[in-house]
Amino acid sequence: MRPELGPGARSVRTRLRDVAVGGLGVVIELRVRRFRCENPACTAVTFAEQVSGLTTPHRRHTPLLRGVLTQIGLALAGRAGARLASAVGLTVGKDTLLRLVRSLPEPEIGKVEILGVDDFAFRNGRHYGTVLIDMATHRPLHLYDGREGEDLAGWLRDHPEVRIICRDRSSGYSVGARVGAPQAEQVADRYHLWANLGQAVEKTVHAHRSRLAETPPGSASSPDHVEVEPEVVRPPKELKIVIRLREQHAAAHELWQQGMSKAAIGRRLGLHQATVRKLVNARSADDVVAKSLQRAHVVDPYVGYLHRRWNEGVRKAAQLHREIKQLGYPGGELAVQRHLRRYRTGRGHAPDPGPKPPSVREVASWIMTHPEHLRDEHAEKLHRLRERDPELDRLTLHIRKFAAMMTGRHGDRLEDWITDVERDSLAPLAGFARNLRRDFDAVRNGLSLPHSSGAVEGNINRLC
Repeated sequence: MRPELGPGARSVRTRLRDVAVGGLGVVIELRVRRFRCENPACTAVTFAEQVSGLTTPHRRHTPLLRGVLTQIGLALAGRAGARLASAVGLTVGKDTLLRLVRSLPEPEIGKVEILGVDDFAFRNGRHYGTVLIDMATHRPLHLYDGREGEDLAGWLRDHPEVRIICRDRSSGYSVGARVGAPQAEQVADRYHLWANLGQAVEKTVHAHRSRLAETPPGSASSPDHVEVEPEVVRPPKELKIVIRLREQHAAAHELWQQGMSKAAIGRRLGLHQATVRKLVNARSADDVVAKSLQRAHVVDPYVGYLHRRWNEGVRKAAQLHREIKQLGYPGGELAVQRHLRRYRTGRGHAPDPGPKPPSVREVASWIMTHPEHLRDEHAEKLHRLRERDPELDRLTLHIRKFAAMMTGRHGDRLEDWITDVERDSLAPLAGFARNLRRDFDAVRNGLSLPHSSGAVEGNINRLC
């Protein structure tokens, strides 16, 4: 273009990048007029002529190319977006893509009738923020530092149209929602309800862990049992982690009885505050070490075979390692040596330990799984366990009633379920039920209404 120059104007050449054609980059060269303003009060002094639909001030991209790059940046962000742009003939840096995304105007929130709120971690255990989601569009509306109810209440006061708030069971969000939007119904998320229930189930099963092992055939309970003194080796020593936990439990309880705070105990013993809280809240050291004692080991599935071969006179770890390797053992020889070390005392053979009892977590997962989705072997083990332990049988019945209430949207049954559980002797489950009363309306809504916080969790996964 060669425009005619008028008074106070001169011709300048500019270059614009446009979208690629056939995989090749396109550059448009323009010759436009640059004007000088003769008004001394004008701050621009000079300004260039703009071609409608092709140029914009201070831009080196056409509007079409800028729109394409912005969409790539929104979809893939920096490095991945730059790689895709290069593949289609557009040379652009990751920082340019990010600048294009940041320059987009903030979308208008508009009216929000159904709001989702939850926290996310900038740094787990230390620094948290809150995200607000429009549940109709599943898009984030607002982020703020911290997870205090006052901030949520302030945002809600500016949006009186909110009529439903989906949240977890945080007391801070509960208070903030009640203060900022008293007209809105609060809905406790079913995912968090089920997760909290699972924690109560695991605590209940943990209290019954001594009953998880099945009585081996030929034991004292069998009518054909003959009392024979078995040949045994020296009992295995406790694991170092178990010894350490017992010592820490005793020390923490001693300092707690002396009146020291948990923070002071943590400084004295060099322990994290969460560890001190776990030690002080545990009634006995066995409650603390239970998970360590049940920790699975790579040799565990082959213990029975190793014991049988040991009793048959095979004592070389290398040979036993080769044998169990053929059975599918994935570990190394050192683990086998460590397992056999407890039997190398020179007196007698190792007794057959019998089948390993299921872990607390395994039993809890069986109870929390729908009966139709349980594997046959797990369903049979749970059935035998319920026959041996009436309390675990009642626990399973309570959980299945709650599951039916949650999946069938029968929130009207919540009061009866809580009452039945409170009358039972299952302390952790009763504590969960009492806690539901403190947030009864939101929990009942969560078990009755179709709303949930699934969209909120999805956005948090993208944030983190």
